[in-house]
Amino acid sequence: MNDNASTLYAKLLGETAAITWEELQPFFARGALLWVDGAQDLVAVALAVAEDDKPKVAELLTSGKLCKVEETRAQDLLARDPNLWAVVVAPWVLIQERDEAPTRH
Repeated sequence: MNDNASTLYAKLLGETAAITWEELQPFFARGALLWVDGAQDLVAVALAVAEDDKPKVAELLTSGKLCKVEETRAQDLLARDPNLWAVVVAPWVLIQERDEAPTRH
């Protein structure tokens, strides 16, 4: 990662936040939500999109690790209301479901 990429990565990381499905519904209605597979680094995927890294984005799309949020997933998210994280790479909002951190007793 070069200096510009690492600076942009840090910026995107700082702009990543927890969000509810309710807050994301207007973006879904506009077709602006992209789902990032949970095994992927959300910020690294956002960086690839932001830098218009066509080979990386194409690989993510082809493998299903990045995709538009479809109606069936939207209905599932509405029903479950899971923990979601999001980062904006205009015109897209990239989202990912995150497990809650384990609690220690």
